[in-house]
Amino acid sequence: MTRVSREFGNTMQKEAASAVSADVIFASSRFPNYKIGANNQVVDAKEDPKVLTMKEVVARETALLLEQQKRLSVRDLASKFEKGLAAAAKLSEEARLREAASLEKHVLLKKLRDALESLKGRVAGRNKDDVEEAIAMVEALAIQLTQREGELLQEKTEVKKLANFLKQASEDAKKLVDEERAHARAEIESARAAVQRVEEALQEQEQISRASGKQDLEELMKEVQEARRIKMLHQPSKVMDMEHELRALRIQLAEKSKHSLLLQKELARSKRMEKNISHIYELDGAETLGSYLRIKPCSDIAPELSECSIQWYRISSETSKKELISGASKSVYAPEPFDVGRILQVEIIYDGQLIVLTTAGAIDPAAGLGNYVEALVRKHDVEFNVVVSQMNGADHPSESIHVLHVGKMRMKLCKGKTTIVKEYYSSSMQLCGVRGGGNAAAQALFWQAKKGFSVVLAFESERERNAAIMLARRFAFDCNIMLAGPDGGSSIGTK
Repeated sequence: MTRVSREFGNTMQKEAASAVSADVIFASSRFPNYKIGANNQVVDAKEDPKVLTMKEVVARETALLLEQQKRLSVRDLASKFEKGLAAAAKLSEEARLREAASLEKHVLLKKLRDALESLKGRVAGRNKDDVEEAIAMVEALAIQLTQREGELLQEKTEVKKLANFLKQASEDAKKLVDEERAHARAEIESARAAVQRVEEALQEQEQISRASGKQDLEELMKEVQEARRIKMLHQPSKVMDMEHELRALRIQLAEKSKHSLLLQKELARSKRMEKNISHIYELDGAETLGSYLRIKPCSDIAPELSECSIQWYRISSETSKKELISGASKSVYAPEPFDVGRILQVEIIYDGQLIVLTTAGAIDPAAGLGNYVEALVRKHDVEFNVVVSQMNGADHPSESIHVLHVGKMRMKLCKGKTTIVKEYYSSSMQLCGVRGGGNAAAQALFWQAKKGFSVVLAFESERERNAAIMLARRFAFDCNIMLAGPDGGSSIGTK
């Protein structure tokens, strides 16, 4: 038997240690436990039976998710899928770490086999047999490790499939949550709109009642209180009945108000006749925001209005200031929000003769318009459907629908996805009602977005037109801009 000296043993141990540990990074602080079975087969050490494999954990979690899917709420289902997705990601990370550890084990086994091969040529006898047995064990361990790598790749594929499934399920659950939220918000907005309509009807009824002065106030208060009580109790059927009753009362009061206005005009006409004042023209129309006033001849000797010079003015009921309304030189004029609470006056000049006509009282506000504008102010951007009738003073032949955006910082006119003009509020911007234009004047406004570009826009209703003017002036005022017409509210003098 060959004797191995201590010096040679130490030298061999140093060389083997340096060859193995020179460039190897260990994933853990210990080497895996292996045992030698029958016929020198390498087998894993027995693990704790309570510890489940990764495949069993994935299968159990998937079964639990599928079992609970039918009885979970939408929000809980989404939360559960997100947790499952996180678990799958964690399992994928563990599989990646195992793959890296497996690669390190391959490197370690190769280094160990090379060291044993180097040692085999240096020893003889029984030591050489031990070295060959160790080399066989290392090769068997490499085969076992290769098999484990195959299983690891299969588990990695299953983990990826599970991660994709959970990701898709999580997206579906989030989509369901978003749909449910959108549906709930739509129902809330519908309920708010119904309450808003009831409030507008109540306020319109109160305003018309104050204007007429002939409605029984006690009965009206009972109706209003009953409507409010019904609204608080959330009884839609009774609210609709009240809306119909209020609408009928509003129509009756409007007729009475119109009849009262006619009586006032007849009284003023009789007073002029008593004073022997020639009365050849009169103002026709409701003196309220949303309507229009027309100069109407009431005598056969009245000259044609096309041959007369016409100019409209607004007069403050408190200071009696007379303000010229620039551009209002037609026989028809539609009051705008600036005219509310003021008296309108028109001067007709024909052949050196001056004829002055004045409204019976101040222009009344439109019922419910204030609350409608207050509701729109809460939005960041409000859209109105309009038709461009004029552009830069020339008639616009197209009657296609445009969209006017009134925002907190700017206004924009679009046609489909094309933006025609977009301007921030500035001192050069002008906005007012159309001054003239026949019966459609109450539904049109003039907008000068910037110097060199102006349009006349026709709205779907008088309410939309007045709301757009009031809303734009409100937002412009918040930006320290006074938005008005070409006249700018300049006073002419006192009367």
